Amino acid sequence: MSGRHNNKLPNNLPQLQNLIKRDPQSYVEEFLQQYRHYQSNVQIFKLQPDKPNRELSDLVMFLAQVGHCYLQHLSTFPRELSALLLSFHSVLQPDLRLTFCRALILLRNKDLIDPSGLLELFFELLRCRDKLLRKTLYTHIVADIKNINAKHKNNKINTTLQSFMYTMLRDSNPTAAKLSLDVMVELYTRNIWNDSKTVNVITTACFSKVTKILVAGLKFFLGKDEDEKNESDSDSDAEGPSVRDLKVRFSTGKKTTKNKKKLEKAMKVLKKHKKKGKAEVFNFSAIHLIHDPQDFSEKLLKQLEGSKERFEVKIMMMELISRLVGIHELFLFNFYPFVQRFLQPHQREVTKILLCAAQASHQLVPPEIIESVISTIANNFVTDRNSGEVMTVGINAIKEVTARCPLAINEDLLQDLAQYKTHKDKNVMMSARGLIQLFRNLNPQMLHKKDRGRPTEASTEARVKGYGELEAKDYIPGAEVLDVEHKGGEDDEDGWESASISDDDEDGEWVDVHHSSDEDAGEAAEKLQGIPAEERKAKAAAVSGSRLLTQDDFKKIRLVQMAKEVNAAPGKGQKRKTVDSDDEGHSRGELLTLRNIEKLHKKPKADKESRLATAMAGRSDRKDFVRKRTKLNPHASTSNKEKRRTKNFMMMRQSRSVRTKGKRSFRDKQLALRDSLLKKRKQK
Repeated sequence: MSGRHNNKLPNNLPQLQNLIKRDPQSYVEEFLQQYRHYQSNVQIFKLQPDKPNRELSDLVMFLAQVGHCYLQHLSTFPRELSALLLSFHSVLQPDLRLTFCRALILLRNKDLIDPSGLLELFFELLRCRDKLLRKTLYTHIVADIKNINAKHKNNKINTTLQSFMYTMLRDSNPTAAKLSLDVMVELYTRNIWNDSKTVNVITTACFSKVTKILVAGLKFFLGKDEDEKNESDSDSDAEGPSVRDLKVRFSTGKKTTKNKKKLEKAMKVLKKHKKKGKAEVFNFSAIHLIHDPQDFSEKLLKQLEGSKERFEVKIMMMELISRLVGIHELFLFNFYPFVQRFLQPHQREVTKILLCAAQASHQLVPPEIIESVISTIANNFVTDRNSGEVMTVGINAIKEVTARCPLAINEDLLQDLAQYKTHKDKNVMMSARGLIQLFRNLNPQMLHKKDRGRPTEASTEARVKGYGELEAKDYIPGAEVLDVEHKGGEDDEDGWESASISDDDEDGEWVDVHHSSDEDAGEAAEKLQGIPAEERKAKAAAVSGSRLLTQDDFKKIRLVQMAKEVNAAPGKGQKRKTVDSDDEGHSRGELLTLRNIEKLHKKPKADKESRLATAMAGRSDRKDFVRKRTKLNPHASTSNKEKRRTKNFMMMRQSRSVRTKGKRSFRDKQLALRDSLLKKRKQK
């Protein structure tokens, strides 16, 4: 019992730490004794900083744990520890250095250290060749900056750290520079440092001579674009017409083949409009925050032209340049001849290069510059010497380029490409038909008369814009339908009241008349077909300036505008049939994906090796191809039924069990019934 009461506190730091946290005032003397012990160990440590010191490590963690209990005595302790790390971090023993860092992290979590100085120290320590230390510091830096900006943006600390990181990205130590870049990227993806200053600091990484830093900077701006998903048809009514609206519009009345085809075409138009109106979602929007994208793209192109990096890195640089040019509509004329050198079917990653050519095309680029790119693609890809997949990729690339720069293709080349609509390869045929469908909406006059299809109201109203021409409208297109349908706000309310409650129903229950507005909109669209275009524009301008439009009004306008793409133009014949195409519409967003270039309408035929590999992969789980009947007891004897399977048929031919019941004669059935009845009577 006497051993329990012995004072072991000077030698038992965990016990002393626990007691101090419970009652700091009662153990001041013991704490001061350990603190003096720590100071003497520090003096010894300075004489030989490269030697391991287990006692100093324990004392440092002890003082960090009780630092909040004795603020006056340990006021200089964090600064002393930081100074030791800053002075001797390159020669410190790894375990002792990690202990010092963990002690400082513990003090920072207790809010006993200023974050700016500590984070700058940790960035300096990233130069150490200690993987565990760098991982620990990286985790703390990200978590600490996140906590600093949790409640509100701390602009003072953020500005200081961002300026310090700008110098770290140019550090001579590639490991420290790479980790600093990783910290900034991680903070941006977590929406902690999502300002333009962070983005423009990261742009400097794209010019680094270290490949890892260069690739990390390029990946940040290229991002990770999600694959396109099929849009659901169950969108809300406030966003526009739904599938139900179209069915009500085209399915009421007599059901004919003509109305059925109109409904199918209207469904395609609805899908195109929904895709066009849907806001694009990017994992990274950093490319929009660059201060001077023109200068940035010019420097990148100069670096690309003289680069000796791997081909994969060059492709990434080309992708970033093309996105900059396409999104910001830049003028970088030297980029197109550079891309043309790689537009060969045998070129590695040629689909990505075609994607870059399409992404860098926009309506402000002079058509003669893009025309040379289209000619190169047509000459190298769209020839009968190549396979069907190569020709399909070439036509798809031309379609994406011309969708952004319609004036870049001449009439002769377009009509030549349109002739592939009857090609024996289905992929080539469907791609050519997609190109025809594109120019039916953009400029039908460039196609052969037989390829223009039946003119619609939308195609007759469309006008080909010249180079650099913009069309600004002072009215809402399609608003004339409201002038025909509505005569005033009060009439609308009275109409809804009279239609909502039936006169015959005494209880006054509500009646669903949602489809009535759709039918009225369809009737109004039919009434407007005979009105001249100028008069319709005047009515639309009058309606746009005389009343405030509701969501229902905009829904009706969209419904009428979609009907214009389905209804035939007044006075036009219907002899020419429309060319079927599964093209989802000519609306193009900011970013392209490889699916737009590599889109194949028919799965390529597999060769013998791939078919054999697929068959063998399906047999991996099966041992034999015969179903085995397993017994509960493998040593049990076989039944008579199992024995009959192994006997010769000639031996069993006369057996009663072999003959089926369906082949028994009437006499055999009588005897079987008699025997059965006699057996039952005996049992009773």
